[in-house]
Amino acid sequence: MTSTTAAQPTQPKRSRAPLAITLAVVGALVVAFFIFSGLYTDFLWYDQLGYATVLTTGWLATLGMFLVGFIAMAVPVWISIQLAYRLRPVYAKLSSQLDRYQELVEPLRRLATWGIPVILGLFAGFATATRWQVVLMWFNRTPSGTTDPQFGLDTSFYLFELPFYRGVVAFASAVILLAVLATVAVSYLYGSIRVAGRELRISKSARIQIAILAGVYLLLQAVSIWLDQYVTLTQTGDLITGASYTDVNATIPGRIILAGIAILVALLFFVTAFIGRWRFPVVGLVLLLISGLLIGTAYPWVVQRFQVDPNARVLETPYIQRNIDLTREAYGVDTVEEIPYNATTDAEPGALRADAETTANIRIIDPAVVSPTVSQLEQFKNYYQFNKALDVDRYTIDGKTQDAVVAVRELSQSGLEDAQSWYNNTVVYTHGYGLVAAYGNQRSSDGFPVFLESGVPTSGELGDFQPRIYFGEKSPEYSIVGSPSSTDPVELDYPSATDDSQETYNTFDGDGGPKLDNAFKKLIYALKFQSEQIFLSDAVNNESQILYDRNPKDRVQKAAPYLTLDSDPYPSVVDGKVVWIVDGYTTSANFPYAKTQSLSNAIADSATQTQQYALDNINYIRNSVKATVDAYSGKVTLYAWDDKDPVLATWQKIYPSTVKPISEMSGDLMSHVRYPADLFKVQRQILGQYHVTDAGPFYSRSDAWATPADPQATANDTTLQPPYYLTMQMPGQDAPAFSLYSSFIPRGTSDSSRSILTGYLAADADAGAEKGVKGDDYGKLRLLTLPKEDTVPGPGQVQNNFNSDPSVSSAINLLKQGQTKVINGNLLTVPVGGGLLYVQPVYVQSTAETAYPLLQKVLVAFGDQIAFENTLDEALDVLFGGDSGAEAGDTGTDSTVAPETPSVDPDTGTDGGTDTGTDTGTDAGTDGGTGVTTGDPATDAQLQQALNEAKQAIADKQAALEKGDFAAYGAADAKLAEAVARALELTGGK
Repeated sequence: MTSTTAAQPTQPKRSRAPLAITLAVVGALVVAFFIFSGLYTDFLWYDQLGYATVLTTGWLATLGMFLVGFIAMAVPVWISIQLAYRLRPVYAKLSSQLDRYQELVEPLRRLATWGIPVILGLFAGFATATRWQVVLMWFNRTPSGTTDPQFGLDTSFYLFELPFYRGVVAFASAVILLAVLATVAVSYLYGSIRVAGRELRISKSARIQIAILAGVYLLLQAVSIWLDQYVTLTQTGDLITGASYTDVNATIPGRIILAGIAILVALLFFVTAFIGRWRFPVVGLVLLLISGLLIGTAYPWVVQRFQVDPNARVLETPYIQRNIDLTREAYGVDTVEEIPYNATTDAEPGALRADAETTANIRIIDPAVVSPTVSQLEQFKNYYQFNKALDVDRYTIDGKTQDAVVAVRELSQSGLEDAQSWYNNTVVYTHGYGLVAAYGNQRSSDGFPVFLESGVPTSGELGDFQPRIYFGEKSPEYSIVGSPSSTDPVELDYPSATDDSQETYNTFDGDGGPKLDNAFKKLIYALKFQSEQIFLSDAVNNESQILYDRNPKDRVQKAAPYLTLDSDPYPSVVDGKVVWIVDGYTTSANFPYAKTQSLSNAIADSATQTQQYALDNINYIRNSVKATVDAYSGKVTLYAWDDKDPVLATWQKIYPSTVKPISEMSGDLMSHVRYPADLFKVQRQILGQYHVTDAGPFYSRSDAWATPADPQATANDTTLQPPYYLTMQMPGQDAPAFSLYSSFIPRGTSDSSRSILTGYLAADADAGAEKGVKGDDYGKLRLLTLPKEDTVPGPGQVQNNFNSDPSVSSAINLLKQGQTKVINGNLLTVPVGGGLLYVQPVYVQSTAETAYPLLQKVLVAFGDQIAFENTLDEALDVLFGGDSGAEAGDTGTDSTVAPETPSVDPDTGTDGGTDTGTDTGTDAGTDGGTGVTTGDPATDAQLQQALNEAKQAIADKQAALEKGDFAAYGAADAKLAEAVARALELTGGK
């Protein structure tokens, strides 16, 4: 029996194409939304800050340059491919191998014809999009008024025009070269170019196309070679940056000749396009290559080797002089005032009488050391913090300018520990509170800084100001602030000083960030910060603002992307607000004849770390902008500080109305701006070599200087000593001024270097206090040059004298007793008394868990004489024969609380027998006798009890200091003060 099965109808396979297309569309939309959200949040940030034009200008310029690059590459390549294909021989006889290639290529021909130009265009578009700044600077270029000594061109040609022209020529050369390659490939594939044995046959159409493209390419190379003669003025050679004798007399003429030969060869290619003879252009190419070797390489080598090297000093002199003059101009040191300074090394009594004001302002508080001390006294809570290195500013107190060490109390959310949550970190703990300022020249009897502004709530000499720090160097990544006036504040303002359960809350009422006033904004910021809480939390309302990019440097950099910013923004109280002051520089590496150096290397020292692999070579710098960032609102304000700078003038045309004139700077702000440290470091680096202004000595390098290594560095550490801010009176000044200084020693190898002073550079850092008007001497550089035959000790030598002196070592060992260590502060060099005075504060710090340094002693040196006392005032008197003739800022500081140490005789360096005084009047022996009586037995008994209590308090203080228990130290100090006060009362003040 045969069974049959009915045939089942086949089911058509489902096409997966719709699903794939749907997924691709959805994926593209998701990617597009993420891109849009990123761009939109950027726009919201810039718009709120008031610098939307900076962002949109960059966007439009980038888009425009992308389109230019895309079209300029894609269209010529596409035309070349189309012409080569359309003008192919129709009946060309091809080899079997080319037939197979055609079979493979033909199905993809249309795709390749469009795809290759598009792909090349995309690469070109992305490359040109990154060059929009060069193009805009060329369109908006500003003459400098200074001409180069070789070609007589305005230096703006090298700053703005030459980079643009070279970029255009390089891009056009790449386009033509790719067009030639595409033409040759298509012509060969379709038979316009055929190789038959040793014979090369090219069709007429292909010949014309290739010859014209080759001629255009050679014309571009002629332009490039012509422009290269100007490049010699910014290239660094073995001797100088700029054109040397060989460049001027061989390289530059050679490039002019080569450019002419390239034009001639290009003309031969154009001729070949019509007459069909390739011999002439081929011979021309060979001639160009040989000429390049002979004229471009061999001839300059011969001139250098046989003419210049034997007579280098004579022949190179005018070109070295060009380098000296233009380097000094490019770095702003051409107006430095050199002052011969015959420094004495004899510490005579009364020597500081004429420098009394400078002596009174010598800073003994080291901002790089005292941060732990300030934190211990002023941090209050673990969720506050201070920078590791504090800043130096100055304030007018009772009509007198006072140097101050300053810092802001910033938020540290890591201190919340297990209390951290999204709500606490984002909504509650949003800002720091208050600015702390300490007198730079004073200390308490215990070695603590003396504050002129401190506390929570803040109080002191600086008056009323907005103390909240929403924008700082340590601010959180983002915070959400603001709420309707009808709701209770939730942002922690500051804790109670007396009751931990009592805290003050605040609601941000400024304009500091984009508003989250609709669901879409909440969504895009939730995506930006990858936090769904921003979208879901009830704490985010229509009045909320999101604060981010809060670092002052970041905000200024985004508002002015063309600036190079100083590495050290500093806070100051200005016009009732805490503002960050940031110095901005315009730089270039294209200034003719100016020495090129790495900016990162130039500013690196013990206060600024070296940046590895930094590509930041410059040979021109100006402090063109002073910027402020409001610590409460985050508002960024840019002021044109150098209105003569052509680079800034050019950028102001690109970004109009973003930089305010200096006339809008208030007098209070003017009184707090200072000469920037990074610019000064660059200038001291240049002046180490370019203080020599005559080409002859410059060539021999017989008087090259170097910045000394930091005296606190280890033996193998060559980290440089940073410059320091001080108020002092330089020779040539009528009165002391806030200044920035550094010193020089002879340049040499580590084996041959000598730590003796050869120069002392100071910049007047005080801009005055008149609205919109710089002080007459602001930025004035004064260079003290010491006689070569004198041997004034340098910082390294002085530090070695301090460390090796037996009496100082003995005193240091006493300070190290117990669980303590000694920290040497900054070694300052001050030109007073007809010589150079060295001052170094010495701190004692416990090695226990709670440790912070206390200023206990001061080291001073003048010539080879040193002194080591409890206060600067005492040390100066000892150093200068018992009377320095002036008082230091710590005059009157009670030195009886310092550990007992021997003083150092300035002449012998031995114990001079001076009692530094832990003895308050009690006998140091065991009987406790005072030697003081009142005649009344009852009063004498009370007096003895008070003195015994004082003696015990001194012992308790010393024990607490050795243990690092500063709470007990403070309690013992209070008992000592109370006991001494009782004793004075009982003795009638005797």
